[in-house]
Amino acid sequence: MPRRVLQGIVKSTKMQNTITVEVIRREKHPLYKKFIKINKKYHAHNENADIQVGDTVSIIESKPISKTVKWVVVEGSVKKSKENKQAKE
Repeated sequence: MPRRVLQGIVKSTKMQNTITVEVIRREKHPLYKKFIKINKKYHAHNENADIQVGDTVSIIESKPISKTVKWVVVEGSVKKSKENKQAKE
């Protein structure tokens, strides 16, 4: 069975070796046929402590690391800050 890979924005880095990632997906409502946003937060294991709040990361499903942590950070770090935009220009 293939592992799921999700992309989201880092919302918290306060835990040791763990980050909270918010994944936003769009889904069509079954009755009203209107697209709605669905937000869900996942706890992901982050071995390197180089990821900060606001970064975009990819996480992959893994075996349970702890009670709440069942995802691992694969790659990450596209900062959505003014400094990064100015550096590109």
